[in-house]
Amino acid sequence: MGAVGWFSRKRGRAAGGGREAAMEPATVAHLEDFVATRRGVEAFIELPTTMTRATLLLIAFDGEWTRRSVASVEWARHFAARHGLPAYDAGVVGYPQRMRDYNARRRSAG
Repeated sequence: MGAVGWFSRKRGRAAGGGREAAMEPATVAHLEDFVATRRGVEAFIELPTTMTRATLLLIAFDGEWTRRSVASVEWARHFAARHGLPAYDAGVVGYPQRMRDYNARRRSAG
C-alpha cells in the first residue's frame, strides 16, 4: 500500500499557479482577437475564488463580451496594459449596463 498524500493536490496546484503559470495559446489568441476586432474594449478583472481561477472579462462598446480564465490577476493587468485597455476590478465597480443590455438583446432575439 502506498503513502497517502493528504495535501498533495493542494501543494501541486500552488506550485503551478501564480505569475509563472502558462496561459493556453488558444486563450491568449482569443483575447487578442477580441481586442483587435472590437471597438471600445474595457477589461474587468475578476479575482480568484476558492472554486475558480482569476478571470478576465473583456467588454466592447456595444456590450458584447467574452470571459476567460487567466493565470493570475497580474497576468490580466499586464494584458490590459499591453493593449492599452482600461482595467477595472469587477468586484469593486461591477459590470456596465451595456453588458446587461447586450445579454437582454441576445435573449429576446432567440
